[in-house]
Amino acid sequence: MARGSNSHIPFVLAFSEIERGFSRAANAPFDGYPPFNVERFSGDGPGTARLRITLAVAGFSVDQIEIVHGREQLVIRGRQQDERERFHLHRGIATRQFQRVFILAEAMQVALATLDRGLLSVELAPREAE
Repeated sequence: MARGSNSHIPFVLAFSEIERGFSRAANAPFDGYPPFNVERFSGDGPGTARLRITLAVAGFSVDQIEIVHGREQLVIRGRQQDERERFHLHRGIATRQFQRVFILAEAMQVALATLDRGLLSVELAPREAE
């Protein structure tokens, strides 16, 4: 797996405007959880390439995940409640919250989000011209 020298900053997802996005993302916190992939794949026609962000969110249900797209940012949050009424003899699976922020090009929008077998996939597509 290749990592660049800027692996500590959130990914900037854009087709043009990358330098502007990196300057905005430089001060954002990064803790590495949850791990994620970013893929680029062909859309339905010329100029319609799409992006897919896939996060490993095992243990989270749909109602514990929030996806917010606004002001050229995509924010993905996961919130789990700690089950305090249980007495664990061994607790190796932690209840952990997360927030991931991705800087997007102005023309990008969320097209689809799915949660399947512990993987959250968020597809991004260019906005259609009005």
